Amino acid sequence: MDMETNRQFGRTIGKLINKQHLNQDEAYTAFSLVLNNQVSDMQQGAFLAALTAKGETAAEVAGGWKAVYELDTNKVDFGDLTVVDNCGTGMDSFKTFNISTAASVVAAAGGLTVARHGARAITSSCGTVDMAERLGVDVDCTVEIVAESVRKSGLGLFNGMSPTVHPMALGRILSQISFGSPLNIAASLAHPALPRIALRGVYDRSLVIPVAEVMRAIGYTDALVIHGTIDGSDLSMDEGSVCGTTYGAWLKNGKITTHDWRPADGGVSLHDPSGLVADPDPETGARRMYQLLAGKGPADRTDAVIFNSGLLFLVSGLVTRLEEGVDIARECISSGAALATLEKWVRSQNHNPEQGLARLNSLKNEV
Repeated sequence: MDMETNRQFGRTIGKLINKQHLNQDEAYTAFSLVLNNQVSDMQQGAFLAALTAKGETAAEVAGGWKAVYELDTNKVDFGDLTVVDNCGTGMDSFKTFNISTAASVVAAAGGLTVARHGARAITSSCGTVDMAERLGVDVDCTVEIVAESVRKSGLGLFNGMSPTVHPMALGRILSQISFGSPLNIAASLAHPALPRIALRGVYDRSLVIPVAEVMRAIGYTDALVIHGTIDGSDLSMDEGSVCGTTYGAWLKNGKITTHDWRPADGGVSLHDPSGLVADPDPETGARRMYQLLAGKGPADRTDAVIFNSGLLFLVSGLVTRLEEGVDIARECISSGAALATLEKWVRSQNHNPEQGLARLNSLKNEV
């Protein structure tokens, strides 16, 4: 570790402490030093904390994305296949069950090709990767196996904390910080397939427009960046909310417009948040998710899932109104298509399909 590099990096941190913004090139250089482990651990943490405290700009997030994507991402090419991502930043103040995981299964059952990029839990009890693993999915397989699963089953998950996806540094860094930072946003955008369509949840309402701007800059054509609120509470989530208003920035035809939705806009009820609280462990969460996808889940959780699936159908252009998308999602569950898609996913994204299916079948027996 070069002391002069460390000193120069310290000056960058000083700029952030003094509320001065970095341009995209400066941010790219700084994030590159962090990813390459060329500055001390203390300086790396100080940089992320200072950038977070200042408040990130679109240029800073874009610089971070470029560094993670160029330096630390194994890439795949889907050719002419249109794939959709559904991902949240995490780090939200209200910890829900794995809504986005269930919504992605339902969306794939409804005809979308969903290639997700997620992570293990950082501040919650069960992240997207933890949930997929308990359902029977092989979360440590190569990006090529994930891509083949996307083609075969319509669904795949790239593990953002696995060295098979980000081989150099991302897992090391994310496993050591327990606060939301611009790295969470940049890393979530560093998708191995670089999809052009996405539903993306963010942990703060102030981020919906800046993140949409970043997504436009890096090549997305259709994106919906959302933040969900809870009526009468300061708590919020990186999901569409059936407990209050969902605020969104919608990128379409090169323009970004703001929108908001209430549960009634999707034809679902307004629910108390207590039923959506994250489950205590992946085992409980997986059992309850299987139950939901089998059409036996409680109304509040089911409505949360189909509301978010509806948003996926909306941003993908499959429907023109949210309620239409929610209706498709509801039918995917009641017809058994969602559960069948889950089984296809477990079978396809696996080094050992028999072992994965055995794990999934154990949930079936419990339910």
